Amino acid sequence: MNLQRRRVAQAGAAAALLGVAASASRPAHAQSADQKAVAEAVEALTKAMIDVDRAKLEALSADQLSYGHSAGRIENKKEFVDYLVSRASAFRRIDLSDQTISLVDNEAIVRHLMTGETISPAGQVTPVRIGVLQVWQKQGSDWRLLARQAYRL
Repeated sequence: MNLQRRRVAQAGAAAALLGVAASASRPAHAQSADQKAVAEAVEALTKAMIDVDRAKLEALSADQLSYGHSAGRIENKKEFVDYLVSRASAFRRIDLSDQTISLVDNEAIVRHLMTGETISPAGQVTPVRIGVLQVWQKQGSDWRLLARQAYRL
């Protein structure tokens, strides 16, 4: 009888822990608002990359940006913006899919699949299909891209 009570108590404790874990993984209302704001920032960055909008690219990027390309090139904020503005390889189209956003305090981890096309100054179109990891940081009331690493699929 003692063993049965202990098992019931253990099962109850395990169920309680699972309930706490499940409720902790559910986003609170504030997290949902932040997730939406991060998704909007990702979308704004994508649009700024296509439009080659220097002011928006700079506003959406943290001063400490580390921007990693799938080919291994790493850029800081200035290099990232200057390269896009140079149109050495301009985006004609960017489509993001399978996006997830996880929040940890004032940082957000974003993962997605990026497909699209770039075009060279000579008119050569190159398809793009890469995985992307982004880290966004809330600075004041704005979300800014702190780190990005693309990888070949």
